[in-house]
Amino acid sequence: QVQLVESGGGLVQPGGSLRLSCAASGFTFSSYAMGWYRQAPGKGCDTVATITSGGSTNYANSVKGRFTIARDNAKNTVYLQMNSLKPEDTAVYYCNGDQYYSALLAVARCWGQGTQVTVSS
Repeated sequence: QVQLVESGGGLVQPGGSLRLSCAASGFTFSSYAMGWYRQAPGKGCDTVATITSGGSTNYANSVKGRFTIARDNAKNTVYLQMNSLKPEDTAVYYCNGDQYYSALLAVARCWGQGTQVTVSS
């Protein structure tokens, strides 16, 4: 079955960096578009970044220039490099994928295990 396991979250000071990983299994990873999403306490789910099967990327305005999404098809893993972190980046981060990029964009997907990112001094 489809499995997505997020890791790499933690507590970091403002201005710091973290790299999140999402290990995928149970589907043909290289054919899927992948995305990172987040949900802050008391707020809705937002799309953070997406990457197509061909490697094209897209970012929320709030993270452009600070976050980078990448994929390693040999490892069935998608990453989110987060630099210059701000307190407002505090959230639970989730990854998800879809065979169709349009479907991935249609609905923000905050479900599964997730990984907590806390940015605080």
